[in-house]
Amino acid sequence: MDFKKLLAYQKAFDLAMLIFEISKTFPKEETYSLTDQIRRSSRSVNANIAEAYRKRRYPKHFISKLTDADGENSETNTWLDFALNCDYLTIEQHNNLSNQGIEIGKLINYMINNPGKFGVKEG
Repeated sequence: MDFKKLLAYQKAFDLAMLIFEISKTFPKEETYSLTDQIRRSSRSVNANIAEAYRKRRYPKHFISKLTDADGENSETNTWLDFALNCDYLTIEQHNNLSNQGIEIGKLINYMINNPGKFGVKEG
């Protein structure tokens, strides 16, 4: 199976693209701070899932990269909170994006807790 077929990857990719589109409306003075950070962290979720999948031959590496993905997902949620409090997002947008992030976090944690279902040789 290709990592791009993983549900966590697909949902994280969709969220990163939504964040990219919404962040285009952020003020110019946020270009090198909030906008750059939220785009970077949201995209890093996907990159870490992809790396984890390619390292599934090594259980500790698989889990480590997925833990990185989970951390980046949490970082993205923190930047969403800043965007809301700076009035760059509506409450509805924030709730929608945050809820997607929560779902992605659950999927990543399922992968961490069930590596054998993703081709990791356990034992």
